[in-house]
Amino acid sequence: MRQQQISGAIGVARNTVSQYETEPIQPTFETIEKIANVCGYKIYFEKIDSTEKFESKDIKRKDV
Repeated sequence: MRQQQISGAIGVARNTVSQYETEPIQPTFETIEKIANVCGYKIYFEKIDSTEKFESKDIKRKDV
């Protein structure tokens, strides 16, 4: 996908997506989830010492 397509789908400017790629700024985890969803991916968390896998929607998070 092009930056313009991703930026439109997640609601940020195209140059913001460019900066995510070149690392002057880092996206929030919420933004990473949006990008993954737009591109057809799911984010999983895998526990190191077991075979348990969790999707981000299954994890309760608390904003600090």
